[in-house]
Amino acid sequence: MRRLLVLGGGTAGTMVANKLRLRLGRRQWQITVVDQDDVHVYQPGFLFIPFGTYRPDEVVKPRRRFLRRGVDLVLGEIDRVEPADNAVLLGDGRRLAYDYLVIATGTTPRPDQTPGMLGPQWRRSIFDFYTLEGATALAEALRRFDGGRFVVHIVDTPIKCPVAPLELAFLAEAYFRGRGMRDRVELVYTTPLPGAFTKPICSAELGWMLDQRKIALEADFMVERIDDESKTLVSYDEREIPFDLLVTVPLNMGADFVARSGLGDELNYVPVDKHTFLAKGHDNIFAIGDASNIPTSKAGSVAHFSVEVFADNLLEHIAAAARPPDPAAGPHVHGRQAPARRREGVGHACHRHR
Repeated sequence: MRRLLVLGGGTAGTMVANKLRLRLGRRQWQITVVDQDDVHVYQPGFLFIPFGTYRPDEVVKPRRRFLRRGVDLVLGEIDRVEPADNAVLLGDGRRLAYDYLVIATGTTPRPDQTPGMLGPQWRRSIFDFYTLEGATALAEALRRFDGGRFVVHIVDTPIKCPVAPLELAFLAEAYFRGRGMRDRVELVYTTPLPGAFTKPICSAELGWMLDQRKIALEADFMVERIDDESKTLVSYDEREIPFDLLVTVPLNMGADFVARSGLGDELNYVPVDKHTFLAKGHDNIFAIGDASNIPTSKAGSVAHFSVEVFADNLLEHIAAAARPPDPAAGPHVHGRQAPARRREGVGHACHRHR
């Protein structure tokens, strides 16, 4: 029996496993998903937890609930991939062999990468909202907040759903108005980009949305550190932005095991062929969703459309590998992909169904 191993049981990994379970024979293929726990979180809900729209328990479900029958789920920390042996080593010593591997472990906020972020003010006056714990803590902080300087901040891109920080700033403005305290809050939106939106045309045409809400914009702000004592963001060009309550989007990075396995770039994303999702330098390892370095938004819509293309490509790749070489085609080139089904333009929307 051949083995398809999927690392990550989030949106991309779940869709890959479910779609391929329908297309790969159960007698010929074992499909296994590996994740650290049996907890699937609906990440779009994180944006609404701080404002009381969702409760934390409403965005949590078991991973097994979303996997088709015939898909195995293995729980455990991933230590590393060993490509030379076609195996994945788990933290407890278990070893999982594969014929084909799909890395779908996504991206996560890394507050440890910014000096001062994880200091004494973390979860006291500095909060994230891209984690369940962060969004829940921010909800409590907002209830206690009685006015002052409220700063929404992005460390760097790429991040999951690039528009979410701007949505949070707008929701915060409406929240403060609803509490009758808008006149006591100074709102600041801080971004490393030239404008509030990821696309220059959008920034030029939609900048009025911030002006209308009296949200100040600090663009081209590359944070160097956070000064805990003065509660100040400090940029590399020595600009300073003080805050009373800071909502930050830390640097996003791929999983650490990707680096330990020698499969990632400087941010632990897997470099892939952007049309086939085949990891560069390997002929049986793929990366899908936020785990790859494809030049699109890291968002649920990208994962959704990518999986549609990926499933066809993987099946063609498997079929091509099984065919005997054609002598007329010349020598075999290691890692040559099967013909890719290209779908131009997918993955640019930011639909955060993760």
